Amino acid sequence: MTRRTALAALAATASAQQRSTPVRFGIDLFSIRSQGWDAFQYLDYCAKWKANVVHFSEIRFLGSLEPEHLKKVRAHAEKHAIELELGMRSICPTSKAFDASQGSAEQQLLRMLAAAQTAGSKIVRAFLGTSADRAGGAIDQNIESAVKALRPLRQRFLDAGVRIAIENHAGDMQGRELKVLIEEAGKDFVGACLDSGNPVWALEDPHVTMEHLHPYVLTSHVRDSNVWKSPDGIVVKWSRMGDGNVGIAEWVRKFTQLCPGKALSLEIIVGGQRTHNIYERKFWEAFPKTPAHEFARFLALAEKGTPAPHTAPPKDKAVATEREDLEASARWIHQFFQL
Repeated sequence: MTRRTALAALAATASAQQRSTPVRFGIDLFSIRSQGWDAFQYLDYCAKWKANVVHFSEIRFLGSLEPEHLKKVRAHAEKHAIELELGMRSICPTSKAFDASQGSAEQQLLRMLAAAQTAGSKIVRAFLGTSADRAGGAIDQNIESAVKALRPLRQRFLDAGVRIAIENHAGDMQGRELKVLIEEAGKDFVGACLDSGNPVWALEDPHVTMEHLHPYVLTSHVRDSNVWKSPDGIVVKWSRMGDGNVGIAEWVRKFTQLCPGKALSLEIIVGGQRTHNIYERKFWEAFPKTPAHEFARFLALAEKGTPAPHTAPPKDKAVATEREDLEASARWIHQFFQL
């Protein structure tokens, strides 16, 4: 056998394995948050794209938590053979993102637990906060606050057979930090909603995030990202699947291997550009414990990257562009898995 023949055989084997890898393809409705649709229209749209899971990451996409409404949404989803996942926002009382007007963290979580049971969702997705909660090195205190809010609810969630999926959200936590939160809260009822885009807002290679969190993954949010160097530091930007430089194809392949059976749900956001001012001493106050070897992997991405600035579409085209970005990414997933 020649070297070329051997390589071709290996490539064919890898392709066959990829085709045979089962994937639960999902869509997080934040991808199409500006459409103004009701829950039933969202489900109809996702069914056209062969979604197995529809992730209602915020209450607003459902329209209501009233039991009768949730039963109708569940029935409509079942008609399309779609599994529902429900979500909420911050559950950390000390986070700048926490909305105390909706009640205590316990009240909000129990409200969502009841909704999940009615809708047939096996999880309640939530998050700690945003990158603002890292300011001055405060992330450890916020993690402690989130843990204190979660622990008293352990038995209620275990009895209901529902788990809480905490997302690495908007630059709030790096992978090893979310791992600490999950372990300290209780990994028997708390796990991870693994987001592939948010790590770049937290100065982290998405592959590092997965290495820390894959044993805890309950669901996911997936999009691509661009990372590149600039005179001010490192610039990051979210992108459609296949348009970035973080190795998203390998990330997706690893996800299906390390997190079998978990939903691979697109949360496509194009833009979200920000600069990490790594040459400024004050910048590092938010990342006092980041291991050098992990930052080195993020820096390696930036050094290989090329500028990919984003221009927001005109307001009159923004809604359509949102759909186009998701649909282009859905086609990427369909091709990758030959769905």
